[in-house]
Amino acid sequence: MTTNSVHQLLFFLSILCSVPGLAQERMTLWPNGAPEALMDNDFKEEVQFDTQGNVRGYSKVSQPELSIYLAEEANNTGTAVIVCPGGGYSHLAIEKEGHKVARWFNSLGISAFVLKYRMPNDRTMKNKTVGPLQDAQEAMRMVRSKAKEWKIDPAKIGIMGFSAGGHLASTLSTHYNDKVYTSDYSVSARPDFSILVYPVISMDEKITHMGSRKNLLGENASAENLKKYSNEKQVNAQTPPTFLIHTTVDKAVPVENSINYYLALKNHEVDAEMHLYEKGRHGMGLGVEGTNQYWPKDLENWLRAHQYIPEKETYLFSYFKGNGEDGLHFAHSEDGYQWKSLKNDESFLTPLVGKDSLMRDPCIIKGGDGKYHMVWTVSWTDRGIGYANSEDLIHWSQQQFVPVMAHEPKARNTWAPEITYDPTTETYMIYWASTIEGKFPETQSDKESGYNHRIYYVTTKDFKEFSDTQLLYEPSFNVIDSSIQKNGDQFMMFLKDETREPAEKNIKIAYAHQLTGPYSAAGNPITGDYWAEGPTATMVDGHWVVYFDKYIDHQYGAVRSKDLKTWEDISDQISFPEGTRHGTVLKVPQSVVDKLGRE
Repeated sequence: MTTNSVHQLLFFLSILCSVPGLAQERMTLWPNGAPEALMDNDFKEEVQFDTQGNVRGYSKVSQPELSIYLAEEANNTGTAVIVCPGGGYSHLAIEKEGHKVARWFNSLGISAFVLKYRMPNDRTMKNKTVGPLQDAQEAMRMVRSKAKEWKIDPAKIGIMGFSAGGHLASTLSTHYNDKVYTSDYSVSARPDFSILVYPVISMDEKITHMGSRKNLLGENASAENLKKYSNEKQVNAQTPPTFLIHTTVDKAVPVENSINYYLALKNHEVDAEMHLYEKGRHGMGLGVEGTNQYWPKDLENWLRAHQYIPEKETYLFSYFKGNGEDGLHFAHSEDGYQWKSLKNDESFLTPLVGKDSLMRDPCIIKGGDGKYHMVWTVSWTDRGIGYANSEDLIHWSQQQFVPVMAHEPKARNTWAPEITYDPTTETYMIYWASTIEGKFPETQSDKESGYNHRIYYVTTKDFKEFSDTQLLYEPSFNVIDSSIQKNGDQFMMFLKDETREPAEKNIKIAYAHQLTGPYSAAGNPITGDYWAEGPTATMVDGHWVVYFDKYIDHQYGAVRSKDLKTWEDISDQISFPEGTRHGTVLKVPQSVVDKLGRE
């Protein structure tokens, strides 16, 4: 068997075999034949392979198709991009500027479609100048028509092109309404956004890529076609928002192609962002070296800013230090394990309300109104809690004192308040631990200074009017520091068993089908042979992770579980700022942490 035969066999096996990371399906763009196509049996597609026998590119393409890379359902954003590889309109760098890019888009939850478009040639087309545009228009119409089937938002479909593929992408962006064929689809061919990477834009001989111009328009292009396919001259107010990438030293396609297109977009008040990198060769794909290797991250940020993909979330931890005199502190983590303080571990908010003006046990959640709501312990002996809200965790509303236990003259305290939001009822529940003298004497311990806590709660929809205070949890033992999370159709209450004789001082879980209960009996301890308090929980990489204050040891600990049955102590794997006390973990957009970090 010849080397070429081996390559061909490998090529066909790659199509037939279902391999993770490859396209799920390939669809012929024109099942009944491309419009105005000419038959030439001697014009046969050629395949280029890399040294490992993998398909690297194609030339002499006359049968266009789409390779379909649908985003996994778990992280599907509904956004899609049609990718046009480059190659000077003579070949397609299908792997580097097609399939590799599609796989990267999938990692962001974006469905991708690699367009293997026809190479303009007089032997296979009556009018080669419109052949690639016909393919691009039809690809856009096909994807938009099948949006429901492919779980795509029809208003979030973009076009991306590299080099000459960038010319095709910008051509579709400026010529999407051109009547170059009759389509069976009754939807628009206009992209919702464009991504142009070291693109050929202009046909002006001073800055164009002459090979692309010659292959598309011929040796003796008419003045009309030169202007028509100089896409910087075709921009108008309806041209899609565009993201442009180029390097200053690009010798194959001068950077002026991107600059002039950007200026045209700017002049027509079309949203546009351009990144020009100091160094980098033409054809660098997803980036090679120097600063140009980071352009995919710049594109990701642009897609997030335009809400084509959700903003990346990170972990934030609210906590207090000392006795809570100086107020609110924040730490952040990208992985949920290693935590770093923000603002040099200085306070973000000074406490102003309550008997002692403390800010202990700060609990923050994001509510149904998009605001961050915080409650905290204001004093060791007060009969109310503190409350404030914020849109950015930097600027806070006026602090309020909420007298949730004022009706109980024998209430000794209101400790460690928390909030949980129930989206089903659009209601917030605030809950805390209080000791009411004379209640539940059977579990009272002299070693706990007579404290004998139970969990109480109020509900509210607006933090202005509150329900009457009610008992939430009476487990027949001294209980504090409850924190409730939704898990499927259940609510989980992580709580501290405060029993002193014999000592428990550990974290347990109780369950309920409704936020306000009733809650089950608490299960076995999930923490170890140490005293733990202040549990707060979140999902990290498929595990429930519960953080807690090892207050006797003056450090933070954590346990994790996949099934909520078997718990692993990971205290030796986490790191918190020194002096961190009883806090709350929450997930927030990365931009929120970035702003906090600049304070």
